[in-house]
Amino acid sequence: MQLSLFFRPYQIPAHEDISVCIDVARAADEAGLHSITFGDHLMLGPDTSGYPYGKFLHRSESAWPEPLTTLAAMGGVTKNLILSTGILLAPLRPPLLLAKTIATLDALTKGRVQLALGVGWQRAEYEAQGIPWEERYRRLDENVTACRAIWGEQPVDFESANLKLTDAYCLPRPHQARIPMLMGLKMTDKNAMRMARLGDGWCPMGLDEQGLREGVNRLAEAVNEVGRDMADQHIKVGLGNVMGATGKADVAQTLEAAPAFLDAGATIITVTAPAAPDSMSDIFDFIEQAGRWRQDFLSNG
Repeated sequence: MQLSLFFRPYQIPAHEDISVCIDVARAADEAGLHSITFGDHLMLGPDTSGYPYGKFLHRSESAWPEPLTTLAAMGGVTKNLILSTGILLAPLRPPLLLAKTIATLDALTKGRVQLALGVGWQRAEYEAQGIPWEERYRRLDENVTACRAIWGEQPVDFESANLKLTDAYCLPRPHQARIPMLMGLKMTDKNAMRMARLGDGWCPMGLDEQGLREGVNRLAEAVNEVGRDMADQHIKVGLGNVMGATGKADVAQTLEAAPAFLDAGATIITVTAPAAPDSMSDIFDFIEQAGRWRQDFLSNG
């Protein structure tokens, strides 16, 4: 039972500094959670109506720490916690810099990186950097392919639309032989083949158990077609919080849905820290309860 904590800026009490993210990671590690998952936006425009998963809970003017930098700081205060993203907007980063940053994080934490990548929903982020919105999927493919090449044998020879390396040394290499890179994309035939060829799993949003099962089956067909093993794929599913009688997120009720999603193909279950908590104690209590639930789940088979 791999249980991840999803944590984003609106889950920090209004009077707290963003440095409390470090304390949250330490608590998740001590509670025995599998990973911490951190979101990504390089900037936010005033119009967030394009968010496709319901109400966007962040104010445009709220702080949004860069995820790989934040995960590096979290890695320094934890021992076992896997450092994850959900979703890292890979097309917004130059491929060589992306590969170097991820490899460094994995090397420094001795192999505790597991990322979920995607293209995002906000056109303004692409426009701000002069990247055509229409190129987002091509750049996702390019960046993942570039990372794999750069993390391989040295020296590196690689050429793509936005990168050319000839007899280049790009070190350090990651600690892991293959850093897991899941993809947070809609499960279409084209995306299934993209994930099967380039990725290491799927990180969907907004699906019920049946939708997940259908998506996993479609991915399995694509994985089999390219000659890879579905057992190597990670399926990461987030659960929406169920609110208890006190008006706070009820961890036990939220995780009642976990077995059904595991049966449908999930391998990692993500729970979300409470939104707009009154104090850090609300967050720490949530984490502690999640850790106890996981332990009870494992103990009961």
